[in-house]
Amino acid sequence: MMSRGCLIDMDGVIYRGTELIPGADQFIKRLTTEKIPFLFLTNNSQRTRRDIVTKISRMGINVKEEQVFSCAMATARFLAQQKPNGTAFVIGEGGLLNSMHNNGYSIVDHDPDYVVVGEGRTFNMEMIESAVRMILNGAKLIATNLDPNCPTHHGLRPGCGAIVAMLETATGIKAFSVGKPSPVMMRMARKELELTTAETYMIGDTMETDILGGVQMGYKTILVLSGGTKRDDLIRYAYRPDVIVDSVAELCKPPYINLTELVA
Repeated sequence: MMSRGCLIDMDGVIYRGTELIPGADQFIKRLTTEKIPFLFLTNNSQRTRRDIVTKISRMGINVKEEQVFSCAMATARFLAQQKPNGTAFVIGEGGLLNSMHNNGYSIVDHDPDYVVVGEGRTFNMEMIESAVRMILNGAKLIATNLDPNCPTHHGLRPGCGAIVAMLETATGIKAFSVGKPSPVMMRMARKELELTTAETYMIGDTMETDILGGVQMGYKTILVLSGGTKRDDLIRYAYRPDVIVDSVAELCKPPYINLTELVA
């Protein structure tokens, strides 16, 4: 039997806000029972691995911290490769700050190597003004992701991409983004599972990040319609997922999709 593994988006695939999507727990149970390696892949840089594990454990899904991979982690690892033991001015919250420290970076408020932007609700215009001056003074602009908004139980709120757009517009300098669909994060995640391209598939609810990232990397892709994408939306895209299901519940009900066949 060929080895295979899953990269799984979270919001819109496993849960919506604070509510578990029906059948998601059974799908993860199936992967665990069949010893199919998987990694939760999130473009949310706010929470640490531990925070994320606690959140989903309260919904009835118990996983290890090592089974979570965030854009904050990908960003910090990328910067540590580019400039070891560097400095950064960070617009973001605990998950991003924690990842930067874990990868040898110091957080500074003047003359940084990088301005690193994640999502969150704690930024203010004073931070934006400082970031603009730093970027114009030579600091490199890094985005954990370019998602324009984030779903919450109250509705959409501005995402990392919206904050980055302010800085790009003010400085005339484009950010380098590390999160989905960037091949930087998609490749790092695959390597975490020690799989080849042919053995990897991406499960997500967003065409512009999950599916695009998977298609560009040559992974098999599964689009779930339990999040932000409707079947009628697919006509707008020049690329398509390999499989479309209403939710991950379809992947654990007989006759269910044979995951080994998907990576043939």
